[in-house]
Amino acid sequence: MAAPQGYPLLALENPLLDIQARGDAAFLEKYGLKPNDAILAEEQHMGIYEDLLARDAKLIPGGAAQNTARGAQYMLPENSVMYIGCVGKDKYGDILKKTCEEAGVHTEYRVDENQPTGKCGVVITGHDRSMCTHLAAANEYKIEHLKSPHVWSLVEKAQFYYVGGYHLTVCVPAIEALGEEAAAKNKVFMLSLSAPFIPQFFKEQLDTVLPYTDYTFCNETEARAYAASHEWGTEDVVEIAKKLALLPKKNTQRPRVAIVTQGTEPTVVGIASADGSVEIKQFNVHEISKDAINDTNGAGDAFAGGFCAGVVSGKSLEDSIDMGQWLASKSIQELGPSFPPPKQTYSRS
Repeated sequence: MAAPQGYPLLALENPLLDIQARGDAAFLEKYGLKPNDAILAEEQHMGIYEDLLARDAKLIPGGAAQNTARGAQYMLPENSVMYIGCVGKDKYGDILKKTCEEAGVHTEYRVDENQPTGKCGVVITGHDRSMCTHLAAANEYKIEHLKSPHVWSLVEKAQFYYVGGYHLTVCVPAIEALGEEAAAKNKVFMLSLSAPFIPQFFKEQLDTVLPYTDYTFCNETEARAYAASHEWGTEDVVEIAKKLALLPKKNTQRPRVAIVTQGTEPTVVGIASADGSVEIKQFNVHEISKDAINDTNGAGDAFAGGFCAGVVSGKSLEDSIDMGQWLASKSIQELGPSFPPPKQTYSRS
């Protein structure tokens, strides 16, 4: 049997199949949904996914890090990105794998025999979107899958790891295993905080894995949530970026870089030095007209995808930031966390 092919970038998190279609007030009322909201599905919501499929739904491989994986692959050569997570043994898992393959992302899913594939039903009404998520199998990832000979051989071949913070609610040992591999072999480890509730309610889990990070991503709300949970006494994004960059680090061969996005405001980057100082850089975002903006959902995931593509390609920090901002600007002109077809070629602004 031939040795498995290696993929330079490996992403880990909680895969969801996004099923999005246009609806109306009556459709929202049927499932007790609000026009612009995000909830976890309960029993009364379980029929929504088939209902959306019947409405000529658009199927997108979802989950924050899977969005990032697709974004990175969009900008990288073929066979550059692999994604790991857990799905169910059902048609939704098959669809998820197929749609990832169509985006060029190789998947190594753990298949759970008991839970169905995680899904996010997205009902679009005008400019509003109501999201109803059933996590299910996405919550069932196990370290044993990562350590299985086939998957671990791919882990060892990868040189860059990206982990979404939502996985801190699922399988911290898997994140630690990737972190240890990265630190031991001087590979690049990247982590996104993903949501304010992660530093608020999963502080201990987050602090367990942050020492492994070479790049820490968050938006301004997540940064402030981290600062509050650690009683830093500041809401200033620049100060928080400095402190994030200076957190303890296992692999001292690489400086820590903390990246804080702020929507249309400049991206703030803190770069730690060996002497304990931090250099702060700020980068203006790619401006597009408000009329061109279709959907800002997933913009942060797209930014991380473009940035990862830059790092994997050996680009400078400045170029990698620009690649992230370019991809985010393209994504928000699409519906949902998507990228424009046919594939567009990046050029430095």
